[in-house]
Amino acid sequence: MKKFTSLLLIMLAHGFFSQSALAKEEKSALVPLPSVDDFTKGEDGWAFALGLGVEYESAYEGSDEFGFEAQPAGAIQWRNGDDIFYFAGEALGWRGLRADTWLFDAAVAFDEGREEGDSDEGYLDGLGDTEEATELVLQTRYALDDDWRYWLVGRVVTGSNGNLGLFGLGYRFGDQLDGTGSEINVVGVFHDSEYANNGFGITAEQSAASGLPQTNLDGGFRSIGIDYTYRYYLNDNWQIFGEALYEHFSSDVRESPIARSDYEAEVSIGFIYIF
Repeated sequence: MKKFTSLLLIMLAHGFFSQSALAKEEKSALVPLPSVDDFTKGEDGWAFALGLGVEYESAYEGSDEFGFEAQPAGAIQWRNGDDIFYFAGEALGWRGLRADTWLFDAAVAFDEGREEGDSDEGYLDGLGDTEEATELVLQTRYALDDDWRYWLVGRVVTGSNGNLGLFGLGYRFGDQLDGTGSEINVVGVFHDSEYANNGFGITAEQSAASGLPQTNLDGGFRSIGIDYTYRYYLNDNWQIFGEALYEHFSSDVRESPIARSDYEAEVSIGFIYIF
């Protein structure tokens, strides 16, 4: 009986510490959201990830033309507790977790703008190229429960091309806490007149060169969007990811001759190797 009791205590202790270790491993991500890249696996210090994605997307905002495009994926990250500094693609930034419910993110990003050649059908001829711009992106998410099942999200993008903001609600599927699984966000998007006209406005000079009517947009409601993100570890080093995005434009945006479609859409899939 004494041996049996000792054996039972050992088994219970082993089960407890195994579950504790598993929980610690599962909680390695800064937040358990697939849309928030975290390649550190819960360890402080440097993390490197490199990959490639393929996107099928609208040729430009408001376009009814679609095409495939290859894009690099991954990031260089440095983690210190609840803070991660990162360089990813064309963005340099920081994100931090506060009080387990607030996620803050600040980044300087680069916007390539739009070129006349983005339309194979020549719909942008005479409009010229929109300017490239450096933007400041500020974002926050607030968890509505302990395990980030639901959250509120807000984002502001500001730069030389104007200002854009969004506010919405997100939901995470599954129970993974390591940043894998899937999530969905529904957001309302707003822009000021400068941002709106940079994408959909037509000046008098552009009108004369293109033959399209002069168009000037006011600021306000831009669109409603829905975004789905998926992420899965194939093994310790390889990760597969996917994303689907749909943005339905407001009536004001749809009245622009540049908006040949009522929406913008994108589907992407790719692989990342974590060093």
